Amino acid sequence: MTGPLIRLLLADDHPVVRAGLRAVLETEPDLEVVAEAATAEEAVARAGVGDIDVVLMDLQFGRAMNGAQATAEITARPGAPRVLIVTTYDTDADTLPAIAAGATGYLLKDAPPEEIAAAVRTAAAGRTTLAPAVADRLVNRLRDPRAALTPRETEVLTLVAGGLSNQAIGARLYLTEGTVKSHLARIYAKLGVDSRTAAVAAATQLGLIRR
Repeated sequence: MTGPLIRLLLADDHPVVRAGLRAVLETEPDLEVVAEAATAEEAVARAGVGDIDVVLMDLQFGRAMNGAQATAEITARPGAPRVLIVTTYDTDADTLPAIAAGATGYLLKDAPPEEIAAAVRTAAAGRTTLAPAVADRLVNRLRDPRAALTPRETEVLTLVAGGLSNQAIGARLYLTEGTVKSHLARIYAKLGVDSRTAAVAAATQLGLIRR
């Protein structure tokens, strides 16, 4: 005997990924894919219709709104569906913003089909499922908070890794150049480094940013 029908929205910019998820999930008698979205903006709009229980959300949608931003918009509404992140990215730069945005769970796309189906049911019930690699990294961050970067510090360092100057980073994030330098000083202290290059290398090795 199965539980109540769980209605799903698949949000991913790759049609093949959506088709694969649909094929996996629709073999389960209690899961029904009722809609798909190729952009984060479409996902936000479709999730607001009111007939979705769980959104399976990718994180990267080209240069437009990303999955974490879409998750924040979806979960901010009263009676919102749950959002389960299903992505290939598992660095802190990806996981922390998504979880902070209100995602109920976080899985990687290489998860076995039965694990994805179970995570959907768990999300529908309001409980959290995290991919083992993500859970391990979050536990390590809690055990060693000195190495944990804030979301803003992660943004700054990601732009440093992209080759932007302090002035360009400030313009991108609407910060003064002095504020950018203050963020970098705190980043250096947390990572135990003394240069931009060393900070990027250390953060990449720790999985704090994605290159």
